[in-house]
Amino acid sequence: MAETGGWQRVAALSDLREGEAFVAKLGDAAIALYRLNDGVYAIGDVCTHEFALLSQGFVEDGAIECPLHQAKFDIKSGRCLAAPATEDVKSYTVKVEGNDVFVRT
Repeated sequence: MAETGGWQRVAALSDLREGEAFVAKLGDAAIALYRLNDGVYAIGDVCTHEFALLSQGFVEDGAIECPLHQAKFDIKSGRCLAAPATEDVKSYTVKVEGNDVFVRT
């Protein structure tokens, strides 16, 4: 995807569905985009507890639940909300311009 001025285009807004993860790459990092009613958010796609893709988890009340051991993370901040994970996942700054979704590199 195209990168300009510290921002990388990672998706089209029309590709994102409310309450579902959209998997993207930011350089070598696997990220997941989430479209919630108040915006678009991006966090790391790998659970900090054990290797599991958060994008395969369940979105509920602004959080993503890991499909492996049910750790939970806040989609807006990446903050760990429930064990067994104890570390946050990285969150990324997102901007939307027209139908393009950009994430800060």
